[in-house]
Amino acid sequence: MDTVRNDKAESKDLFDNSTDDSAIEIKGSVFTLPVLKICTADIAQVEKALKKHLAQSLSFFKNAPIVIDLERIKQLKTTIDFKALTQLLRAQQLVPVAVQKGSLEQHLEAEQAGLAILTGQASGKTRQPEAVPVEPSTAGDRDAEVAVARNTGGGEAMPMTPTKIVTQPIRSGQRIYARGGDLIVLAAVNAGAEVMADGNIHIYAPLRGRALAGVQGDQSARIFCHSMEAELIAIAGAYRVFEDHVPNEIRQRSVQICLRGEQLDIMPIQ
Repeated sequence: MDTVRNDKAESKDLFDNSTDDSAIEIKGSVFTLPVLKICTADIAQVEKALKKHLAQSLSFFKNAPIVIDLERIKQLKTTIDFKALTQLLRAQQLVPVAVQKGSLEQHLEAEQAGLAILTGQASGKTRQPEAVPVEPSTAGDRDAEVAVARNTGGGEAMPMTPTKIVTQPIRSGQRIYARGGDLIVLAAVNAGAEVMADGNIHIYAPLRGRALAGVQGDQSARIFCHSMEAELIAIAGAYRVFEDHVPNEIRQRSVQICLRGEQLDIMPIQ
């Protein structure tokens, strides 16, 4: 952030309080943001599909900040009514904050509607838009920051770091993130807690909260847990929500979870 300077002593005094470093703190942070991939410029069709999707997992997306992905309609010459689109999302208790992967004209129109533009994403073959994590956030952050869609990207592999090991129970509201490597948890992940890793996640205890592996797009990542009681699981952005209860055939069983195509495969470990 640029700082306005003035060499005149009498003017400098006026800015002393506003530039006090103790007043604010700015730092980078990473969040797993929901990404809504728009496949048509027809707002009525978007509304119908969105309502159907949210009916299945509304509580996990309530008041969630959301990124609008425009890749599939980038080549359309039809004008997008971003004002109507943002009003629709807010009416569904979503908070549109930015767009990505659109044309220059679409980005300019989105800016006029008050949306930010996300750029600088990895190039390469794209399968889905990306849920962008930045840094583990503190307890009390939004309750369900999960990806609606994802982008596996085609950039260089992230250098792996030593495995992160957690020995204490993870309480509701806490989030643990293993950046650049695997995560091993030796105690329960309680309901309302969230564990994330760029690599695999191993939980040698009950998983009652949320587990997100391969958050930077690694489709080969897996989740292993001793007792499957999760609220949500996700790999490379593909997710599954268990709002009522985990199906009886895998509930409280040891399982491994992997991504096959675009579907999560949950397999009991014998």
